[in-house]
Amino acid sequence: MLIRFGFVAMSTVLENASPSQTVTWKTYQKIRETSTDAAIEKLLRVARQNLKNSLRLLQYCQANFVQVYRFSSKIIPLATHPEVEWNYLQDLQPELQALGEYIITNKLRVTFHPDHFIVLNSPREVVFKNAVADLAYHSLLLTALQQDDNAKLVIHVGGSYGNKETALERFMENWSLLPTGAAKRVILENDDRTYTANETLTLCEKLQVPMVLDVHHDWCNHEPGRDLTEIYARFVGTWQATPLPPKIHVSSPKCTTAPRSHHNYVDAAAVYLVLKQLQRYTSTLDVMVEAKQKDQAMLRLVEDLGRLAGVKLLNRATLVIE
Repeated sequence: MLIRFGFVAMSTVLENASPSQTVTWKTYQKIRETSTDAAIEKLLRVARQNLKNSLRLLQYCQANFVQVYRFSSKIIPLATHPEVEWNYLQDLQPELQALGEYIITNKLRVTFHPDHFIVLNSPREVVFKNAVADLAYHSLLLTALQQDDNAKLVIHVGGSYGNKETALERFMENWSLLPTGAAKRVILENDDRTYTANETLTLCEKLQVPMVLDVHHDWCNHEPGRDLTEIYARFVGTWQATPLPPKIHVSSPKCTTAPRSHHNYVDAAAVYLVLKQLQRYTSTLDVMVEAKQKDQAMLRLVEDLGRLAGVKLLNRATLVIE
């Protein structure tokens, strides 16, 4: 099985390369009191720096053979704020084009993971509408980066609101209201408190969308007596209609008293067991490392896995399990 590894948004190695610099609403308002143009220019300066740093991060990825990367959702500050009107796609077109061309030229797999407040099954209409607006923003950004529908937006199912069955039905109903562009990109991930891998899989199968399997979340939240063989086979099956390798998220608990929090690094032995099990169902796999030490954690995990039986390192971010 060929396995590629990636990391999330930030590098702990590159200096002054944050892609998530922001402008608060309070700061924007204060500048706007004097000049709306100056306030917009402030947003543009920060957004341009975030895009510049995003390109630096992708160049760093290439230097380390990393082909799987998750963008920061905060690249464009205040992009979805209802009281900020600016055509950021037009104003930032040169920077977006350069970033998109780099992705295409180097055949990178990129995603966004919109924030936890993106809840499609909320009974509150305002929450759902805000979620749609945020997904539309992410989808438009990927389009501006010249990415087709295979560049995905990963979200969680949402809350149970006292009745999981009703909440899942509401998710299905609200799904039909998503803009077509966003709906083609959205895929689902199991979470660590509410919706298990099995429940998320069932929803993905009904919607005919891929599922991202978060291994750490599955350890924290699963049905007693689950059949892992069935889970893995079905998870891989959700990707069959796409040209993409199945994708998993890996992380390790921070400590026994905070099992849901992420550790700085990832336990290679635990991940190895999962990879060996998945090997029965797929010949390719992409792994997103979600650890506090970001790229350093990813590079260490690959190195640690390379010392285990039947593992052959191809480069710093790719290996084969025989």
